[in-house]
Amino acid sequence: MDKKVLDYLLVPLGLSLMVAYHAWLLHRVMKHPNKTVVGVTAINRRFWVRAMMEDVSKTGVLAVQTLRNNIMASTLLASTAITLSSLIAVLMTSGNGNQSSLFIFGDRSKFGSSVKFFAILVCFLVAFLLNVQSIRYYSHASILINVPYKKISQHQHHHRAMAEYVASTVNRGSYFWSLGLRAFYFSFPLFLWIFGPIPMFLSCFVLVFMLYFLDVTFEFGWAVEASDDDERKDEEVGGAMMMSMGGLNS
Repeated sequence: MDKKVLDYLLVPLGLSLMVAYHAWLLHRVMKHPNKTVVGVTAINRRFWVRAMMEDVSKTGVLAVQTLRNNIMASTLLASTAITLSSLIAVLMTSGNGNQSSLFIFGDRSKFGSSVKFFAILVCFLVAFLLNVQSIRYYSHASILINVPYKKISQHQHHHRAMAEYVASTVNRGSYFWSLGLRAFYFSFPLFLWIFGPIPMFLSCFVLVFMLYFLDVTFEFGWAVEASDDDERKDEEVGGAMMMSMGGLNS
């Protein structure tokens, strides 16, 4: 009974630690994007999309090749996730083996083992779905980024709106890829949970410690200032468009 108490205590504590860290990271990305890797790369992807769309005839091949590399990375993770999901499903249906012979300091019941394997299965399925969504957005962006919008319209605000939409599509693909990668990170503590709650809790602590140094970066103030300037210009262009439309309607 004492061993089961460790599962009830350490497993929720480890998962709470992971969830709390990612909630803090989300707040950091939303409020201070220049101090996180996710925020800085999102800003620079917007600049990259605008640079690629300046002259499609010269940079179109480079843009498509770059997005294709991202699609290949997402495809690899999606294939790995669905393969591991199938493997976990086979282990669940095979009776999980003799749990008493394993080095487990915790709950050794069949129900507890089923819960552990099911949690890992859900984690890999979520990773698969997120990477599929990443492929979807990257595929859309590979077409949109080569649209000759300068030949379609001569208005600058249309050019900026089109580039901004493509940049948002690329960023969404990258966000889903990052979330799919996080699902893989979450699978490590869940896998170690098979050997007991103590390795699982220690894995959560070490993983959060390592992710902090991977997610936090030094301040890119110039990138945020440039992004803010672009957003103000977009708002001014949008306001001018609304005023001109109002004048035409009157």
